[in-house]
Amino acid sequence: MPRAFHALPDTQGVPQACAVAELLEVLWRPGHEAAATPVPPSQLRALTVIEQREGINLRDLGEVLGSAAPAVSRLCDRLEAAGLVRRSRATTSRREVELSLSRQGQAVLADARALRSARTAEVLARMSPQDRRALADGLTAFRDAAAGLVGLDAAADAPAGLSDTA
Repeated sequence: MPRAFHALPDTQGVPQACAVAELLEVLWRPGHEAAATPVPPSQLRALTVIEQREGINLRDLGEVLGSAAPAVSRLCDRLEAAGLVRRSRATTSRREVELSLSRQGQAVLADARALRSARTAEVLARMSPQDRRALADGLTAFRDAAAGLVGLDAAADAPAGLSDTA
């Protein structure tokens, strides 16, 4: 059942942001499918969160992803079976499991980011320098706000060229 979202008083930019997000999925999909280790978007999201929050437990991962515990457990089973994630006992509680990326998981994320960067660079090359700068400024603000909303570090996974100093 879809979640209900309350309308915000100022929705300026919402349709554009949603349209761009959908377009990015279309733009990036062929690259992900052609990658050395193709990984579905749901698994890439989980790998990104695990990278940023090394040692995260299943409950917290589920909260960040907005998924129920059984679904997160199955997702992590698949990631572990593929050699992308390691599970270990938490140092603070033996009943809790911590997640971390394997070297292969790190490589998959790096590969996905390289493919995304290449496809995005093709689009940016079609824009004027002024439009690219305005986009970079707006995306930096959007990234910071979105990362704060889901409890991640905004600058931790900022690709080269989209950092605050770009």
